[in-house]
Amino acid sequence: MAQEDGRLPEVLERVTASHCITDLAQKLQFYDRWAPDYDQDVAALRYRAPSLAVGCLTIPSTPTPPTGLILDVACGTGLVAAKVRRSGFLQLHGVGSSPGMLEQAWACGLYRQLSLCTLGQEPRPSPESMFNAVPMVGALSDGQVRRTAIPELLSPPPLHTIQVWMTTRTNSSNLPYKETLETALEGLEQDGMWECLVAQPADHGELATSTLAVPSTCAKDGFILGIIYLYWKRG
Repeated sequence: MAQEDGRLPEVLERVTASHCITDLAQKLQFYDRWAPDYDQDVAALRYRAPSLAVGCLTIPSTPTPPTGLILDVACGTGLVAAKVRRSGFLQLHGVGSSPGMLEQAWACGLYRQLSLCTLGQEPRPSPESMFNAVPMVGALSDGQVRRTAIPELLSPPPLHTIQVWMTTRTNSSNLPYKETLETALEGLEQDGMWECLVAQPADHGELATSTLAVPSTCAKDGFILGIIYLYWKRG
């Protein structure tokens, strides 16, 4: 922990730079360069979104079977996969837009299959596969996954019950994105695409990168507030 805290100022500067990039191509180049150090950096940032979100897999009303197939969207280096495997789920596919990040994800040895795909610009890989759960953690912000790409998570329409769980930040710089994201999510629910089961605040997603953040969007101990969404579609 002391080593992680010692590198924290450098990490905060890097994460701040990432949040400021809203062009997708530039963001992907940034992530390619960041990939070798990403896991160490987010550990210093006390990034807890994967741990907080994985609990959705075992919610009693819609549990994912241990043998279920999980599609990790915007999988990064495999942080969500590591948490999923520790919870006893072994069938994981991953999708990501950064070749550098996917290289790190493949090295972790947790995925049966990994695919390079920019959701919303290219067809989702493995459309023939019937996934039981589709997590997308940490990718819902400007310059990453577009709000218009959300319906791709349910394409093609599932023939069985499927969970979709997502996270986003509620700090001041991400609030405009969050507001339009929730409009899109609610629109899909009104169209009968899925049903919202959980919209749960997360108090300790990661450390804030700036003391200038609006107080109401940060916890008192300096963590960014976030939110976890769980939707499901009955097959």
